Amino acid sequence: MPEKQEIEYEKVVLIALITKLQDEEKSREYLDELEFLVYTAGGEVVKRFTQKMEKPNPKTYIGTGKMEEVLDFVDTNNIGTAIFDDELSPGQQRNIEKILKCKIIDRTNLILDIFAKRAQTSYACTQVELAQYEYLLPRLAGMWTHLERQRGGIGMRGPGETEIETDRRIVRDRISLLKKKLVSIDKQMAVQRGNRGALVRVALVGYTNVGKSTLMNVISKSKVFAENKLFATLDTTVRKVVIGNLPFLLSDTVGFIRKLPTQLVESFKSTLDEVREADLLLHIVDISHPSFEHHIASVNSILDEIVGTEKPTLMVFNKIDAYEPEVLHEDDLVTLKTKVHYTLEEWKQTWMNHENGGAIFISALTKDNLEEFRKTLYQKVREIHVTRFPYNNFLYPKYIE
Repeated sequence: MPEKQEIEYEKVVLIALITKLQDEEKSREYLDELEFLVYTAGGEVVKRFTQKMEKPNPKTYIGTGKMEEVLDFVDTNNIGTAIFDDELSPGQQRNIEKILKCKIIDRTNLILDIFAKRAQTSYACTQVELAQYEYLLPRLAGMWTHLERQRGGIGMRGPGETEIETDRRIVRDRISLLKKKLVSIDKQMAVQRGNRGALVRVALVGYTNVGKSTLMNVISKSKVFAENKLFATLDTTVRKVVIGNLPFLLSDTVGFIRKLPTQLVESFKSTLDEVREADLLLHIVDISHPSFEHHIASVNSILDEIVGTEKPTLMVFNKIDAYEPEVLHEDDLVTLKTKVHYTLEEWKQTWMNHENGGAIFISALTKDNLEEFRKTLYQKVREIHVTRFPYNNFLYPKYIE
């Protein structure tokens, strides 16, 4: 039996600011998420650095003293990559590279890199490549001399692997070509959507890694790739689903994330047409995540941008099997009861009970409460279906027996 090779993770440090707009708690949440992004990309976070500042330093993002602290740690521990939690300007990136003399990546580049790693189909690859080139174009002056020093690993997938793209004109030509290619594919996909007929369309939306693909597999009895990593699914999957005797189309879409790069929002707008053209949205939320309310707000913000108008939405709180409230002991007279102490029953009595006519609490993994979810989904789809096909209303009873 050959010995199993251990996976070598790239050693990474994270750097973030604590500002008026991003307090210590929020900064910690973002760094937790950034660390998960690094893990998804194949890296291992060795240390986090944070600094309190009113606003980022326009030249080096962080202050001189903190930069020296980072440099000392990078040199001492042989760190190959420093990742910043915000998007760096081309000037900031060049200045930081000169000081730290290691690979410098920002949050945007990291997310683009994961998308490049995850893209499977020609369409997804084209979308990601376009987003990468648009990000790299203003950074070409300092980017390519850096790439000659160090190749491979996080942030180096896709366009960064070819030397010929060092020429700005060639990159602009490539961007133009990719845009034309996307327009052509968009037309084909629009025809495909048109050929699906008048069936009710339901789209799964939500933050990345909330269990959309797992739920898709359970409802449609199909096999869509699902993994406990960010952005496991890039390509939209559409399946015909029948609950009771009522058919409809169900689509699984790319997950959202806070500080989603604008390049990706633009490149993936056609993929998000599935959301725009859906009759009903299933907003999937990971209730076991401590920041799930922030996730909801982030998703709603992106939906407002791409959809523009309100759509019928069913809130589905997933992963109830993993939800564990903090225990508040009866003899604790100091700690006040807050949301972190809420049980699921207490959460159900909050705003969730009134959001879009109520919410459903399930576990797609253990199939807890799935029957109630199916009944609710059936009713929501039926309401849309009978307005579209009033002549066969009698075919679909009000409840699934």
